[in-house]
Amino acid sequence: QVQLVESGGGLVQAGGSLSLSCAASGRPGSTGAMGWFRQASGKDREFVAAINYSGEGTHYADSVKGRFTISRDNAKNTVYLQLNSLKPEDTGVYFCAAATRWHNIVVFQALYDYWGQGTQVTVSS
Repeated sequence: QVQLVESGGGLVQAGGSLSLSCAASGRPGSTGAMGWFRQASGKDREFVAAINYSGEGTHYADSVKGRFTISRDNAKNTVYLQLNSLKPEDTGVYFCAAATRWHNIVVFQALYDYWGQGTQVTVSS
């Protein structure tokens, strides 16, 4: 069983930055591949970024490429998402997720077996 707790969301002006963290319970390195997703009000949850188990491989949605950076620290069982050059369309609830059976990058939501409760990111224009 893995529990994920996100933190770091908030309100920021367009062009600003935020840093999100996701702390996982369990033994270090037990979370497998990790990812971030987001859900805007009235819309489906969408993929944002993913990172493989070692942390050497990453993948981003086109909408955030070049602005967001995902990273992880397996010793601390924590994954991070740095959000730069934020836009109003980045507003939403951001969720981290763990795909414990996978070590490679995972994009599909269905392959993630544990989810955090989400943290709100609001970008004002």
